[in-house]
This record gives sequence, C-alpha cells and structure tokens, in this order.
Amino acid sequence: MLLERLSNYFDRLGEAAPSMYEKVRIRWLIDVDSAGKLQGFVPTSSGQAKGKDRGKEFFAPHLARSSGAVAKLLADTGEYVLGIAREKSQPARVAECQRLFVEEVAKCVETTAEPSVAAVLTFLRAWQADASGVPSEFDPADVLTFRVDGVLPIELASVRHYWAERVTPSGEGPEQTGKTMQCLICGQQRPAVKRLRFKIKGIPGGQTAGNALISANSSAFESYGLKASLIAPTCEECGEHFSKAVNALLEGEGTHLRIPPVVYIFWTRNEVAFNPARLLSNPDPDEIKALIESAWTGEAAAVDVQDTAFYATAFGASGSRVAVRDWIDTTVARAGSNLARYFALQRLVDWDGRPGKPLGLYALTASTVRDVARDLPAYVPQDLLHMALNGGPLSTDLMFRAVRRNRAEQSITRPRAALIKMVLLSQQSGFSQEDKMERLDPGNQHPAYLCGRLMAVLEGVQRSALGDVGANVTARYFGTASSAPASVFGTLLRGAQNHLDRLRKTKKGTYEALERRLEEVTKGLPAFPRVLTLEGQGLFSLGYYHQRAAERSDRAAALAAKAAKEAAQEESNQELEGGNQ
Repeated sequence: MLLERLSNYFDRLGEAAPSMYEKVRIRWLIDVDSAGKLQGFVPTSSGQAKGKDRGKEFFAPHLARSSGAVAKLLADTGEYVLGIAREKSQPARVAECQRLFVEEVAKCVETTAEPSVAAVLTFLRAWQADASGVPSEFDPADVLTFRVDGVLPIELASVRHYWAERVTPSGEGPEQTGKTMQCLICGQQRPAVKRLRFKIKGIPGGQTAGNALISANSSAFESYGLKASLIAPTCEECGEHFSKAVNALLEGEGTHLRIPPVVYIFWTRNEVAFNPARLLSNPDPDEIKALIESAWTGEAAAVDVQDTAFYATAFGASGSRVAVRDWIDTTVARAGSNLARYFALQRLVDWDGRPGKPLGLYALTASTVRDVARDLPAYVPQDLLHMALNGGPLSTDLMFRAVRRNRAEQSITRPRAALIKMVLLSQQSGFSQEDKMERLDPGNQHPAYLCGRLMAVLEGVQRSALGDVGANVTARYFGTASSAPASVFGTLLRGAQNHLDRLRKTKKGTYEALERRLEEVTKGLPAFPRVLTLEGQGLFSLGYYHQRAAERSDRAAALAAKAAKEAAQEESNQELEGGNQ
C-alpha cells in the first residue's frame, strides 16, 4: 500500500526525473570542442555559504554500486573520469575505474552515434592521468561531467534513452537478475531487480550514500530462498518511481518534517493547499485559531478537496536499511480535524498568564529529554505526530517522560505542562471546546491539583518574605512534593508560617492576600495524599504551573493598575497647577 501510493506520487514529478537519472552535485564541467580538444575546467557553484562547495545540482546517469569498480556514464568522480587518485586510493584500482569509464562512453558512442559523446571519447583516449591542466583546487572526489561546444551530453534525449536501456534488467547493465516475478506494486510479471537502484537519502542517522527501503542481508530477513530486494519483488520501473518519490518528498520544503531520529513525509493524492509540515513545525497563531474554529463550527472547503486522500509515513534508520515507523492513510478532512484537535488540546496560558502561542512539534518533544540528539527515542515524535494527523489518545509514557523531567529539573516548563495536559485530555472521550485546563481552575478539587497549587503558593510566601533566594522551596522539594505530598507538606507549611509572621509585621496587605490564598487551596485538602499516581503527578504539575501563571498575571495587573492610578493622579495635579496659574 505504502509503496503503491509513493509510486503514484512519482507521476506528479513530471519530466524533472529522467529514468535512471539522479540529482547529483557536479563540481566541474570539462569543456571540450567538437574535435575533443580540452578548452578548460569550469567550476560550478552551489551557492552554499557553509561547508565544502560540491557544485551545482544536475540530473546525471545513476548506477548503484558498492565496493566494486562500476562506472557511470559521462559524469563521475575524478578517479573514474580522469584517473586521478585520491590520497589513499590504490593506483591499480583507479586505473581500472578510468578504463571502465572510457568503455562506457565508447558503448554510448557505438549505440547513439552522438557527435558530442564522440568528442568526449576522443578527449578521454588522449588524456594522460598526470593531473596536468587541472585546477589547483581540484579534488579527485569531486564529480565532473563534460560540456561540448556549450552542450551537456548527459542532457541529450538520446543519451538518456540509451542509459535507461543500458542499466535495466533486460539490458546489458550490472545487477541484471533474469528472474521474472510478480511486481508487488504494479502486479505485472516483470524482471525483478535484485537490489534497488536508488537509495533513500536524508534519513536521520542514516548513511551518507543513502539507505535501502527494501533489503535483506542476512538469513533472519530472508524467506522462501529470496535475498536482497527480492524479498519484496519490484520491477525496475516501480522501484525507481517510489524511490524517487521518497527523495523528492524528503527534499520538499512543505512535504517533510524532520525530528531526529525520525522524519515524516506528507503527500496527497491530488494537489491541494494543505501543509501540515509547516503547521506542526512553525505554527502561526492566527492560522491555528482559524483551523480550530473551522473544526468546531463544521465549516469546510470544497467537498472534493476534503475527500482527497492524505498520506503520511515516518522513516528512521536501521543500519543500512530504512525502517518504516508509521503509516497514515486518511483524508484531508479527517487530517485537518485531527490537527485542530491536536492544537486545541495543547492550549495553555503562558508563564505570565497571557494566552500562549501554539507550540511546534520540536518544542514538545525536546521538553521530554535533557539532550535531544542523544536521548530522544523515536516513538516520542512519532506518537505526537500520529495523534496530530490520525487522532486517538497519546501514550501515558509521554506524560511519564514529562513528569520525570519536571522532577529532574525541579521545575515545569510550558511545553511540558502542555504535553501533560494533552495526554490527560486526549484519553478522555468527552473533550470539548470548553477546556478547563487552559488556565487556573478554582473549581478543580482533585487533591493532586490542589497540592500543585499549594506548592506554588508556598513558593510565593517565601519569595514575598525573603525575596529571590538561590534554592527556593520549589527547587529543593518539588520532586518529593509531586510524588509523596504527605511526607513533605507538613514541614513546608510550618516553614511558611515563619515567613507569614514576618510579613504580618512588615507587609500586612501581602500577608492577608497570601493567607486568603492558602485558605482557598487547603480547604479542599483535609489530608495530604501519601503518594500520587502518574496521573496525579501530572495534575500536580499543572496545578503548580496554573497557580504560578495566575499569580504573575495578578501581579502584573496590580502593577498596571497602580501605574495607571499614578499617571491619572499626575495628570490631575498638572491640571490643578495649570488652573492655579
């Protein structure tokens, strides 16, 4: 199913992907005239500002090769094209590579009779591999091709046709299988390739040269005596099509989302204006608001657009192979509705009590680990993205990871609070737009939620009495209070009483406000829970976060009111002074 959908997507790439050609960065053009005489080496520029300039991208003849010497046609590295060895290369092997390259060009001339290719052959037969005449910045690892009187032979239709015929199983090219099997994609009886010609590039943690989507290199993966790519037989055409489709989607700006160690690709059966990759990676608040409102009100675009099939799959690396981590087959309408729910579930006030902006997928996943590159397991972004596009609940393990980070850091961040909220609400069947977990909920009398609020109030008491201290009550006791409240809150309340006594003498208004807040929270706590379940620890974190955000909001509002009152008084005084004059 997956490979068939990818193969169908290839049809939308058009003529931009010639058969048995692949995008290659070519660093040098060797200019020769029609007689095969060297005119010079012309560098191409990729325009990249960082790293090695590997040249401009061209579609060039492709051929999969491993350790053996196998030459491509008219475009290859300096070892093959010019016989110039790299520092650690064996001279005998390099000479063999260059010989094979010249033979391939000669076969092309024999078949196509193209004058420009004949000129290249003349140049190659006269070339002496002594590196004379090459630019000083030339690297034998660079890829080169030829330009004859302004024409690139690799772009000629006759050359493209020749190469496609040359390397197919029915031709004389390498990796011919001669085994006719039913292609699992098109269903026809065709010669099956032993190894797929094109590898998938850009998989997080994958090999630089690319990873195979279908491959078996040990008996554990082989069946019915079939090896390599024959375990899932595909014909040459279908194998090339789905491989090129994956690479195109991995290159497209709006068709993939990379959260190592996985990468998601997205596509639709027909071209539609639906870009979940952008929404998930860099959500725009106004766009997300419109998405959620359209889902709640039932507003939809044209039916034919909404019914368009939508596909997504997640890839990761498993040695030299591509591992398929997830597969989603739905419609644009359902994906859009699930995406609206995903963003609605994560709505949460910011640290200062103001409405928070929607969070990108990276912020949510990164909040669960200390080091993203080293510690993030593949299932974390996979679980979030699957829920975002396909609906359903989030795994409680995501909440476990968020709670564990809260305890390790003795604090809670907005992304972790949002993730905890998402897990809790996604597992409830009655979720509605009237979401009470977005901000402080005075009506929530769950003991764990109240304990979290109490922790925040006690922190506020300490701060009001002593100012900002290095290791406040939260930094010292958050982990224990969030898991075993009864073991620590008695001590914390006794310590807070000393701070309140000081405030009663120095800041009576502050003392009275904090006393009311403590009474409001503790009246729902006749006894502290001995231990909290995972759900309880999540509610504790939310209660703490909500209370702190509400306190900051109240403090900011009080300061704003005070400033406004002082400004009004100042304006009134100026008017009185003006009247007296």
